[in-house]
Amino acid sequence: VIKAFNTEFVSVNDVTWTTGNDFYKASFTYNSKHVFAYYSLDGKFMGLTRLMATSELPMMLQTSIKKNYTDMWVTDLFELANAEGTTYYLTVENADNIMIVKSSGGSDWITFKKTKKQ
Repeated sequence: VIKAFNTEFVSVNDVTWTTGNDFYKASFTYNSKHVFAYYSLDGKFMGLTRLMATSELPMMLQTSIKKNYTDMWVTDLFELANAEGTTYYLTVENADNIMIVKSSGGSDWITFKKTKKQ
């Protein structure tokens, strides 16, 4: 896993490793951003995630948030990049609901999960 990581990420800082049930996670700084890389137990790269601000999204997705979620506030946003491409996951909520929506970078968000607050 470390060999695969060092081959992929040459100039990174502050690498720390954690282990899950079926993956390894490397947390590190890359291009001044805090990034997480995931690897299978056999060393296969699974993907990267990074936390983002809404201002870092493509313009069409920013516009869609302002248009479609006016009664909600953003509580989390991250980018997942893997062999299938890049997907954004946005968590929005209001007094009654928490909703996670996702987008592959077009102009639309698709509901991934919606729950009522207790």
